[in-house]
Amino acid sequence: MIIGERQFIGVDIGGTAIKVGRFDHRGHLIANHEFPTPQPSMPGAITVAICEAIELIDPNHLADFVGIGLPGPMDSRGRIARICINLPGWENIHLADWLEPRLGRQITLGNDGNCALLGEEWQGAARGYQDVLLLTLGTGVGGGVMLGGKLFTGHNGAASEPGLIAIDRNGPSCNSGNHGSLEQFASISGFKLLCDLDPSELNDRASLGELKALQIWEEYGTNLGVGISSLIYLFTPQLVLIGGGLAQGAAHFLPAVCKEVEKRVQVASREGLLIRPCALGNGAGRLGAARMAMERLASSGMSAKMDDI
Repeated sequence: MIIGERQFIGVDIGGTAIKVGRFDHRGHLIANHEFPTPQPSMPGAITVAICEAIELIDPNHLADFVGIGLPGPMDSRGRIARICINLPGWENIHLADWLEPRLGRQITLGNDGNCALLGEEWQGAARGYQDVLLLTLGTGVGGGVMLGGKLFTGHNGAASEPGLIAIDRNGPSCNSGNHGSLEQFASISGFKLLCDLDPSELNDRASLGELKALQIWEEYGTNLGVGISSLIYLFTPQLVLIGGGLAQGAAHFLPAVCKEVEKRVQVASREGLLIRPCALGNGAGRLGAARMAMERLASSGMSAKMDDI
């Protein structure tokens, strides 16, 4: 079967939900399924859930290649989940080796933030840009970085983890071992330090003009802007994209992010910078994971581009 006739499955594993999609080679979604992440989210439980979901969306085995995005770094071959700090028991898990005999399909693994960035580059807001920083705001704060049109993954593929940079040395402890990381202020748990409402409810209240709701989103955006400012100095991107579940409030917190960036970052480092929400919402990760499977597994001539995801 030639690549133009093949189908691909993308899986996005998050702390609260797992999203699975079957795509054609153009990135068109054919079938999908979303379900809560098993709790506790141990490797065995998630492995069983992924197998059941893939069989549900592809009972006739039309897709031979599966890409899986996880919240953490993989080994350089895309076979082993080295660590996922917000998922218990996830350290050096040979997930691809576990899944392949059960599914009868080829598996490759990647960082979920990198997958989201690949999805946005392919079908979303990052199309046409060479230097992009993407942040995913959810159970944790993940993300990806593209420099010169290529993903930046660092030594042994462990970069990038933008949510783990410190913005307050005396701040709350992080599962990574850091203290006061951006994740502690911009993830769901960080949001809960400001407000005990669900983000969607706070978003609705802010949309109705409720002053207290607007103030909470502004404080959240200010905290996020502090971290983004440091990342801009490091990468000087053309575009910063904001995704994940908390991005639903972007209309209310992005003005504070932009204000903080303008205050903290000199003009030369932010010239022409755009800060926008992701275009694909929570679908970017599964789409990017399918793209990763397409390039790594289905077309060996293209795989060099993807080796370090």
